[in-house]
Amino acid sequence: MDISPFSIHEIEYVKKAARLLESAFPDSYKGRGLDEVMECLSEERVAYKATKDGEFLGFVSALEAYKPYGWELHPLVVADNARKMGVGKKLVEALEKTLSEKGVLTIFLGTDDERFATSLSEGNLFEDLYAKMARVRNYKEHPYEFYEKLGYQIVGVIPNANGWNKPDIIMAKNIGKSGE
Repeated sequence: MDISPFSIHEIEYVKKAARLLESAFPDSYKGRGLDEVMECLSEERVAYKATKDGEFLGFVSALEAYKPYGWELHPLVVADNARKMGVGKKLVEALEKTLSEKGVLTIFLGTDDERFATSLSEGNLFEDLYAKMARVRNYKEHPYEFYEKLGYQIVGVIPNANGWNKPDIIMAKNIGKSGE
């Protein structure tokens, strides 16, 4: 598997990335995949792609959100046939390395629960939110556990961000070196 910087000039991979994004996240990107990928590959962002023998496996991108120390990982997408094979992990690690070298201290992300895949989609999150965050459970392979394995922590939740009882789970990781 090859992890390498993703360029807007790699037209065939750009098209594959757009199709992958639309199929993985139809609620968010149906009919907008190409526009989103082009935005992800703009000069002010950082993006990596994963390929194997010419096959496009996925990509990750990040954008500066809190100058200059906080960047948002958005999006990460891996083809169905390449999941649970370390592709996502390698993409995120490449992104973290580059951002750390740029002096970034924190990477954060939002991982939506639009399909009632966690206990955070149950009931009113405005009641006892912190206790519910501390006791979060995964029902349907929600990706928050993938990010936890990579060292990300849940740092917040936006209740009803995607509709009634469909929160956005906010996660973050320190990638800076102490004293910088």
